[in-house]
Amino acid sequence: MALEFFGMDPDTDTDHCPSVWVDKENADLVLQGWKADDKTEAECLQTGSIPDYEAVVRIPARMVPMIREACDAAERAQLR
Repeated sequence: MALEFFGMDPDTDTDHCPSVWVDKENADLVLQGWKADDKTEAECLQTGSIPDYEAVVRIPARMVPMIREACDAAERAQLR
C-alpha cells in the first residue's frame, strides 16, 4: 500500500490530529479522526449497525478543503 498524504487538521498538535490520505493503489480515502462519542454513535446506529471492524470517526469541518482535494485525486485515479 502506498498512501499519498493530503493534510492534517491545522488546529491540532502534530502528534494527535485528524489527517487524510489517498491509497495510490485503489484510490480509497484513508481518514484518521477522533473517535465518536456515545451520543454520536447512538445517532448513527439509527440508520444501521456498526460492525466491530468499523468505527465512527469525526473529522472537523475545517478539513473540508483537504478532503475535497483528496477526493479529487481519488476520482482522477479511478478515471485512468
